[in-house]
Amino acid sequence: MDNKTIYILAIESSCDDTSAAVLCGNRTLSNIVATQKIHEEYGGVVPELASRAHQQNIVPVVHQALAKANIDKKQLSAIAFTRGPGLMGSLLVGTSFAKSLSLGLGIPLIEVNHMQAHILSHFIEEENYKMPSFPFLAMTISGGHTQVVLVKDYFDMEILGESLDDAVGEAYDKSAKILGLPYPGGPLVDKYAQLGNPKAFPFPKPKVDGLNFSFSGLKTSILYFIQRETKNNPNFIAENLNDICASIQYTIINILMDKIKKAVKQTGITHIAIGGGVSANSGIRQALKKAEEKWGWTTYIPKFEYCTDNAAMIGIVGYLKYKEMDFVDQSITAKARYVIE
Repeated sequence: MDNKTIYILAIESSCDDTSAAVLCGNRTLSNIVATQKIHEEYGGVVPELASRAHQQNIVPVVHQALAKANIDKKQLSAIAFTRGPGLMGSLLVGTSFAKSLSLGLGIPLIEVNHMQAHILSHFIEEENYKMPSFPFLAMTISGGHTQVVLVKDYFDMEILGESLDDAVGEAYDKSAKILGLPYPGGPLVDKYAQLGNPKAFPFPKPKVDGLNFSFSGLKTSILYFIQRETKNNPNFIAENLNDICASIQYTIINILMDKIKKAVKQTGITHIAIGGGVSANSGIRQALKKAEEKWGWTTYIPKFEYCTDNAAMIGIVGYLKYKEMDFVDQSITAKARYVIE
């Protein structure tokens, strides 16, 4: 079959975004995301509510993806879906729907590792975007994961380092919560950081061996700092919000960049790609661009659309696996913990 006539329907439901996409080969024809607003009033994702919302959203989202792509479901070559990692209740909705549709249409089923998809999203064909060449280093930074991965080929990856406790996205969101900002707070910290002094308030950087990360200590130090300062001045946060956010962001970016520099030194690889929700952060993007100029790295920064959870990144993995005829049968089950191998 000609690559141009391979149509992949992809489904992503690992957390609180229900997404469906249609790819023709390695090009995105549609990429629809339904964001669940209900979690905002709880200050974080509630797994049971997320699962229920996925059940409500999945049929309309798939219908919209097919309509926007101007594709009839009978033209589909295969169904790709997120098997894990993620919230089990959320994953079950996408997995069950994908299995049912695959069975009903009599077309192949392709399982996808969500973290692998963040990395391989760089291979979606986009105008004026140069894809990474192998081997390259990938830093996947999201609400649930922080990893440095050596990518030797599409499906030959090695995790060089990861967070020993909290993910970087959680450090952003929890810091925002401490400051009284609404959920999701990470983008707001980034927004206010651009208006503040990054060296106004120094926060300690954790000492972690190798290429692993730790963010729990940083969260605790931010909490104690805010408690101490607001005890002396109840208006401290309001009066210093931009500087606080800038200082938090400066510390987090330094932690990430220190590990990437170490990985480059360790491997000799100077091609760096980022992925995951936190890769939408303006400070991290700027830091990578500066590193590119200073040390001669080649950096790959995805479109905002492909940073946060979306089905197009599931679709590109589906397309690559389709070419390898790497399919699964109806006995496949969701995996809340699913490590890149």
